[in-house]
Amino acid sequence: MAPTKMPLTVFTKPWREMPLPELGDFVRGMGFDGVELPVRPGYQVTPEEVAKLPDAARILSDRGVKIGSVAGPFDEPTIAACAEAGVPIIRDCPVIPKDMSYLEGIEALQQEWDALLPLLEKRGVALGIQNHAGRCIPAGMHLLHAVGKYDPASVCAVWDAGHNGVEGEQVDLALDIVWSHLRLVNLKSAYWRRTNPPDAETAEWRIHWTTGRRGRANWPWVLRELAERGYAGDLCFSAEYAEHDRVNELIVEDVRYVRSLL
Repeated sequence: MAPTKMPLTVFTKPWREMPLPELGDFVRGMGFDGVELPVRPGYQVTPEEVAKLPDAARILSDRGVKIGSVAGPFDEPTIAACAEAGVPIIRDCPVIPKDMSYLEGIEALQQEWDALLPLLEKRGVALGIQNHAGRCIPAGMHLLHAVGKYDPASVCAVWDAGHNGVEGEQVDLALDIVWSHLRLVNLKSAYWRRTNPPDAETAEWRIHWTTGRRGRANWPWVLRELAERGYAGDLCFSAEYAEHDRVNELIVEDVRYVRSLL
């Protein structure tokens, strides 16, 4: 694999109670260049106090950590705060309501995004739409269908290798599909685990989140494909594991693994 510069960031959802200065030192010590910061109730920056995001960015920057993206609401206060803080992307995994068909759900989402376009263009912030298993936007073709009509400077694709893996989509084809709009890549990995006995009449399965070496998302393949395409955006580790009490141990294992591959 050719050397490439892909900043490593981490979604800080597991560390909601950690003060920002400590959080910055913590993620930097693990080997990350930045974070994806949740803007959610109970976290360091809440939706009600999103105007504090620029202060949070300064605190983290003083510790050598950037905010590469936030996971928060698509609304005017959050867009304005991201613009002031220099955060380029607000990420979300839209859910298709059960009372809507897939196409109806996408149309409703696009109407919401359309209404925000003037503000996004003015502020220079993008909505990042992520693929996700379940009643969401599951695969690359669905993701392109959802965001393909937009300028990626305003509405872009966030491709998640873990959800791509459990949906069974071929890595190179998925990246071919979303490439025109890709601005952020999520790194996580999982596999389907059977949850009922072998003699059950119908097999039942659930997604089991694990480390990059052990899941269906082939991280060496993912990174090789990204490098060959010249991807230079963030690689955001989701820090999601079935063994919640081992997150600090497993995330260090994963970042070392990726550093060795890069």
